[in-house]
Amino acid sequence: MPEICPRCGLPKELCVCEEIAKEEQKIKIYVTKRRFGKLMTIIEGIDTDLIDIKDLAKKLKDFCACGGTVKKDSIELQGDQRKRVEEALIKMGFSKDTIEIR
Repeated sequence: MPEICPRCGLPKELCVCEEIAKEEQKIKIYVTKRRFGKLMTIIEGIDTDLIDIKDLAKKLKDFCACGGTVKKDSIELQGDQRKRVEEALIKMGFSKDTIEIR
């Protein structure tokens, strides 16, 4: 018997919860200065209950070829990666309309 998703009620193989969640996120991407004048790209607004933020951070780090980490409910990437992150998120299925770049 296949496992059933508790959110949508479909079998795990057919589950669409993550795709629906990707379209509903309000993501903010901005850059801050850290110690010694280094730039850090911060990605906020991703619902950690619906999307695996650690897996998303790994994919973004691979795509941007930079280091980074997950802190609380945000992803931090080294350097100014705003355009690359937006491009990567759109390729992963997030809606362009819900991504805000500052």
